[in-house]
Amino acid sequence: TLATVRTLARIDRPAAAEMVGNLMRYLSEALPKLRQDESSLAEEMQLIEAYLRIHQIRMGARLSYQLLVPDHLGTERIPTMMLLTLVENAVKHGINPAVDGGFIRVSASREHAALVLKVADSGRGMAATEGHGTGLANIRRRLTMLYGDAAVLSLAHPDSRGVEATVSIPMRRAS
Repeated sequence: TLATVRTLARIDRPAAAEMVGNLMRYLSEALPKLRQDESSLAEEMQLIEAYLRIHQIRMGARLSYQLLVPDHLGTERIPTMMLLTLVENAVKHGINPAVDGGFIRVSASREHAALVLKVADSGRGMAATEGHGTGLANIRRRLTMLYGDAAVLSLAHPDSRGVEATVSIPMRRAS
């Protein structure tokens, strides 16, 4: 990110200023959360948007995204930085390696008594041997510690390209 800012500062100062602003927003959101076990879904989405804006400036037209979270779910509590880890995976393993880039969709919905969170990308997809990295293992471990068998992380290949990560957790309201 800093290398991109340096390059932009030479060739496109307004874009460099925008990227620095997004980086500042991202860090001001992310750093305090590193010590928290959970945050609201709305707070997590602010962090994700700042992260994706940074990468959108870096990748240009190769990255587009959509955040679909109903306002009434914004107060739901979720494990801190869990969704961000899934978005980072989508950028790093899905969109970035694809020559033409791709699209990331982050969504939330209520299904019965569960909060269902999805991160889908249209990137290069995933080989059968992938999907067992450190980030996913950490998410699975955190979900088990917090919710036992009531939470699930699953990966699917919805189209010929891309991956959809789905997390289902019991709904709990913010206090």
